Amino acid sequence: MAPVTVSIVTYNSAHIFEAVARFKSEVLAHYPVTLRIFDNHSAPAYVEKLQALASEQVIITAADDNHGFGYGHNVNLVQSKTDYFVCCNPDILIDRTSFVTMYDYLASQPAVSMITPKITDPDGQVQYLIRYKLDVFDYLLRFVRFNFVKRLFAKRIARYECRDLSDERQQIRFGSGAFMFLRTSILRQIGGFDERFFMYFEDNDLCMRINQAGGQIFYLPDAPVIHYYARDSHKSSRGFKLFLTSMYRYFNKWGWRFF
Repeated sequence: MAPVTVSIVTYNSAHIFEAVARFKSEVLAHYPVTLRIFDNHSAPAYVEKLQALASEQVIITAADDNHGFGYGHNVNLVQSKTDYFVCCNPDILIDRTSFVTMYDYLASQPAVSMITPKITDPDGQVQYLIRYKLDVFDYLLRFVRFNFVKRLFAKRIARYECRDLSDERQQIRFGSGAFMFLRTSILRQIGGFDERFFMYFEDNDLCMRINQAGGQIFYLPDAPVIHYYARDSHKSSRGFKLFLTSMYRYFNKWGWRFF
């Protein structure tokens, strides 16, 4: 296996210590993989605990301010010299088999720029995070609290969430930022993440630019990862405001599509 950089951006994430322990035992102990953790100005006690994890293979960067998800990955990208770069959420658990499956596929398919795994809850339920297309109506449907409305648009929501994907390896348009296994060259070619997206839509924007550059994004259902997945946009007014701001920036950049 060629050297790989795994980039994690965290902000007071309770799950990162379990995630790092899993990476150490399942991946770092066996392969030339460097884990770069960028902390977005978390609480001092949290940062101190995080820095205690530092080693030759685990590199910690503690920021003096929070500039967002994409900014942290871009800093790690600049410091990385490997041919492969993984963007990973701090609440992802992965095993050795899934990591190697994704690496092997990417290494053997020169036309493929990015791999998206099957993402599940800890209990094995699939999280439907892959998208075929993006429009305002489908995004806002996620925030409707009335079940009868969701039942009315059940088929549309299912299409939006790509629930009909088969268990075959296949090309997709939009993968989730929770876990992206990428060629470093495509990231450098497109200029990394657009840092105007503080949180939300930065992964959609990245996928759009990969597609625009002629890269292929593939879904590998035979390489599952576990994601604890907390929807902050649904839980707080601040999260919802950040979501709406990023949604506005995304559609303003790529064109407004309402349906």
